[in-house]
Amino acid sequence: MIDHATRAAPARPTALRRAAPALLGYAAVRALGLLVLAVWSAARGKSAYTLLTARWDSLWYARVADGGYGYEVRLANGDVHSDLAFFPLLPWLERLLAAVGPLSYADAGFVVSLLASLAAAWGIFAVVDHVYGRTAGSASGGAAVDGGRAGLFAVLLWAALPVGIVQSMAYSESLFTALAAWSLYCALTGRWVGAGALALAAGLTRPVGLAVVAAVWTAAVLSFVRNRSTPVPHGARTAPHAPESAPRSPARRGLGGFRGLGDLGLPGLLGVLLAPLGAAGYVLWVGRRTGDGLFGYFDVQAGWRNGFDGGYAFARFVAAKLTSFPAALAGLGLIAGVALLVRLYVVGVRQRQPLPLLVYSGVVTALALCASSYFGSKPRLLLPAFPLLLPLAAALARTRAARAALVVGGVALVSAVYGAFWLNGSGPP
Repeated sequence: MIDHATRAAPARPTALRRAAPALLGYAAVRALGLLVLAVWSAARGKSAYTLLTARWDSLWYARVADGGYGYEVRLANGDVHSDLAFFPLLPWLERLLAAVGPLSYADAGFVVSLLASLAAAWGIFAVVDHVYGRTAGSASGGAAVDGGRAGLFAVLLWAALPVGIVQSMAYSESLFTALAAWSLYCALTGRWVGAGALALAAGLTRPVGLAVVAAVWTAAVLSFVRNRSTPVPHGARTAPHAPESAPRSPARRGLGGFRGLGDLGLPGLLGVLLAPLGAAGYVLWVGRRTGDGLFGYFDVQAGWRNGFDGGYAFARFVAAKLTSFPAALAGLGLIAGVALLVRLYVVGVRQRQPLPLLVYSGVVTALALCASSYFGSKPRLLLPAFPLLLPLAAALARTRAARAALVVGGVALVSAVYGAFWLNGSGPP
């Protein structure tokens, strides 16, 4: 069981110094991926930089940055691909960087993704380090897990995901993950205004910003319930981030692993109100622009054949793979991948991860797997679901350093090769 009790400890290094090994490791893994991509692309007569900045969705974002919204493509089958499907924060940042420097919109998108990916890595480290701390025990009562080591391996695993190369593309996944991770960290530590503001920004980045809003609201409700169920003696004062003097009872730990959040109060209310404004504001704006009201954005997504069908289309796609060979191997691989995701989520529940993290990763995973969109994009859509990596990171943190390094190094190499193969082939949609 993850023990979130806070004990007196010597002064810790600054946040950046503590995260430095994870950030350096992240940069090394991603540099390996970019190097392999450059070599592979050169061998095929392609430009690695073009694959990263001027293909697929990158072109749509750059077009919005250049001329605003209003571009659409009408396909022969009647489908309409509108740029209104792409949320505005990344194009806004591309336009800003291009306005203050010599960068093109594509260059600016690449720079934003590189910086955001480092911010995301730092945010993931901060969340995992906070959840495990330095003295947290395992779910089975085994050896303690050092929060710094667990955070390091969570970052390295996120960098080495099979589609980790997307983190270096002019896409919005890195930007969204950075905003989501830091919003979650703020929510877990009671920084309500920051949590709400970052959730607002995440909602302007991708439709799955709904997951961040749900996590912030969950954190606020838990804090409110806890403060209602834990009366404060007359004359006593509770500091928002004061450490507790004794470990919590299991009942208190079951509220999601918060420590000393204090009263929700005006900052909490402000954070709750801020959180949904980004996603809701953009969806309402699209509805007004298209003249279709509240459902205008969903009509735009329907033009891309995107929707939410509970996973029916994906299940049919997998089932169709099983009807022939060798396509059946791909179908079995998809089933194994979904089973692994479910398994990691269940382990997270058993280890009593903070409930906001479970809500966030659950919503991200459900939206990715249960959408009727292009099936090849599902691994990319799962990139922000980093809390699913916590059980694996904790296991590596308990492993001997040499063995853990060998595992991570092997996974990073496979990720680099697959990323180069993928971008030079079908690539992300």
